[in-house]
Amino acid sequence: MSGPGGLTLRLLAVPQAVADVRRAVREHLGEPCGDVQLCVSELPANVITHLGEGTPVTLRVTGRATRTRVELTDPDPRAWPVLRRATDADESGRGPALLDAVVLRWGVTQGAGCKTVWCELDPGHSPDRRVALITGG
Repeated sequence: MSGPGGLTLRLLAVPQAVADVRRAVREHLGEPCGDVQLCVSELPANVITHLGEGTPVTLRVTGRATRTRVELTDPDPRAWPVLRRATDADESGRGPALLDAVVLRWGVTQGAGCKTVWCELDPGHSPDRRVALITGG
């Protein structure tokens, strides 16, 4: 559902939903938004990996030109993302580093029986530290 307050999507965290979410966010923002689309892809992927496929989530995107906020709420208040440096041998663990590389800030808010992982981006700015964190340089 898109409106003046932003875009809110209630969905099941499944791989097939990620492309639909990226498309809905692009349409909502009305312009290319690679970093925002990366965030709305990575957050549900993290839920699939750590909580399981089919977990119900709520994705919210607010703001537009100067600051965009992405929030993903899931039903497990205990499983928090952890920023770590993945090695070449690691098969996973890069999600929080990817987020950290492209956002202004991110965090987790615990609720009653849920948590919300959020991030804020400046759609017109790509931090210089992105390549170093993603590639391990």
